[in-house]
Amino acid sequence: MDTAALIVVLVIGLALFFDFTNGFHDTANAMATPIATGALKPKVAVMLAAALNLVGAFLSTEVSKTISHGIIREDQITPAAFLPLIFAGLIGAITWNMLTWLLGLPSSSSHALFGGLIGATIVGVGVLAIDFGVVLSKVVLPAVIAPFTAGVIAFVTTKVAYAVTRRYDGKPDGRDGFRWGQIFSSSLVALAHGTNDAQKTMGVITLALIMAGWQDPAHADPQLWVIFACAFTIALGTYMGGWRIIRTIGKGLTEVKPAQGFSAETSTAATILASSALGFALSTTQVASGSVIGSGLGRRGSKVHWRTVGRIAVGWLLTLPAAGAVGAVAALLVAWLGIWGTVIDAVLAIAVVLAIFVRSRRNEVTAANAMSEVAESARAVDLTSDPPPTRRQRQALRAQARAARKADRREHDRDAAASRKNDQERR
Repeated sequence: MDTAALIVVLVIGLALFFDFTNGFHDTANAMATPIATGALKPKVAVMLAAALNLVGAFLSTEVSKTISHGIIREDQITPAAFLPLIFAGLIGAITWNMLTWLLGLPSSSSHALFGGLIGATIVGVGVLAIDFGVVLSKVVLPAVIAPFTAGVIAFVTTKVAYAVTRRYDGKPDGRDGFRWGQIFSSSLVALAHGTNDAQKTMGVITLALIMAGWQDPAHADPQLWVIFACAFTIALGTYMGGWRIIRTIGKGLTEVKPAQGFSAETSTAATILASSALGFALSTTQVASGSVIGSGLGRRGSKVHWRTVGRIAVGWLLTLPAAGAVGAVAALLVAWLGIWGTVIDAVLAIAVVLAIFVRSRRNEVTAANAMSEVAESARAVDLTSDPPPTRRQRQALRAQARAARKADRREHDRDAAASRKNDQERR
């Protein structure tokens, strides 16, 4: 196997590993809110998300074309020079994904990928090899507009949901029926995530194949085996569950009620699906976070944790430059040492990933403790047959259910009092 073929194989392997990290990093986008409200049990949620990610990856290829024939001007670069740069860019993206996962920050896997590729290309080739018009129109502007748009939609939808159900639903919080709606809306988000994020890895692999001369540049569509490989890998990563980020979105931004969760997920899915159809490679994480914040603002009495929002916003701002910086350093090693630089990059990347994984074991977050008060809640919609709980577990579940009902009644009383006050003011 010659050097170019070896690098292509390494790029494909690293791209698929990025796809895997993208899956477990972004599981929270679809399933954090139904887990937080008890609509789905944690393991059922990630299994459902994985299956729908797999299906969604086959529904569109527009986003993959943005990457394979978009931000990088292939005609400015020789294949021998660019293949190692793709490898370096992927190292930048993976490093940032792993670091933000360790910190529980829902940052953008998409922007990490773009940042890594841009940083490596600027160092290895030059600024002229980047099509900044495409970067601005298909990456930067959607990153600014999409979360805001999703947040506004979620805010309005939450207001409407609470207004419609305030007087006509006799259940404790007046909105328990939304738990079933959350199963549908979260499934739609998982499907939308597959249509958008899996394609980014397809685009990277397709770009590598084009640069290696293994695919006709006139045809930017990913090959069938690329689609299958990326779909399976992102589904596997999703099934592993990024519990740290699920905890941040499900609990860290605001207390999520069923109506809020349904509104946030519906807004997220609509925004992502529309963007995928237009070829916008937006961040599903940013859209999901914006939707949760909007739904929190839309429910009277809800509190948004702005300190957590601030931490997430800082992560968003740092994603492109931080991943770009790592990609640039990796590209420098390639420029200085050639094939040995690529080997050193690979060894260093493995060492960093292993170090982060070992560090994460010190305070491990799993399905059992990500949101313990709801993960074992008897209010979760039971879609599987689990082993029967022990007597102590049943007692704990009943105590949790009683506490939840009391909290729901208090909220219902507050809503009713506010409604009566508004009626009196209108009169």
